[in-house]
Amino acid sequence: MSKKRVYIYKGFERFWHWMQAILIFFLAFTGFEIHGTYSFFGYRDAVRYHNVAAYMFIALIVFAIFWHLTTGEYKQYIPTLKNIKAQLDYYLFGIFRNAPHPTKKTVLSKLNPLQKLTYFGLKILVIPLSVTSGLLYMFYRYPSKQGIEAINIQSLEFIAIFHTVAAILLVAFIITHLYLITTGETVTSNLKAMLTGYEELEEDKKDEKIDVKNLSTEKLD
Repeated sequence: MSKKRVYIYKGFERFWHWMQAILIFFLAFTGFEIHGTYSFFGYRDAVRYHNVAAYMFIALIVFAIFWHLTTGEYKQYIPTLKNIKAQLDYYLFGIFRNAPHPTKKTVLSKLNPLQKLTYFGLKILVIPLSVTSGLLYMFYRYPSKQGIEAINIQSLEFIAIFHTVAAILLVAFIITHLYLITTGETVTSNLKAMLTGYEELEEDKKDEKIDVKNLSTEKLD
């Protein structure tokens, strides 16, 4: 099949992707320092920077939710079990045998079934768990000052565990994601697409025939 250059990732989509990646990296870096894994900024500064980045991350999430709902792009993440076995087989075995990709990327379907399932879990479970536990972690000391007795938490142990587990899952996702972006047609093709918005996609001959037919109808009208 021939290929055509298609504008597949919109400006906000790319901005959201890169800002989200930067903030997650920074939150992980400062978060593990707060846990005492290493010392770089110092504990006090690490806490302050971590909190600022957390608020930026929440603001980005709010804008992203609004954008996805108003543009209809949220449909990209609705999971499906169709072709998921074929996609899993491709990542485990087929990719090492230069097998053809089992699903075709289009503007209306940018994610394969396994990606949809992963991103859906990330957005519905992992990120909400991280944000919620992080907010509780930040505000647990001041229930009487703010007059919010409902968050007068007796122990931080479970919150700390949930927040750490969510952080580890996010880091694991990023590491896996960094590997998978190298599995495109070339090592850098997926990276370039998220930088420029354009990607080389296979043309569907059926779509071409439909377009020509529609074009001819318009001329007759």
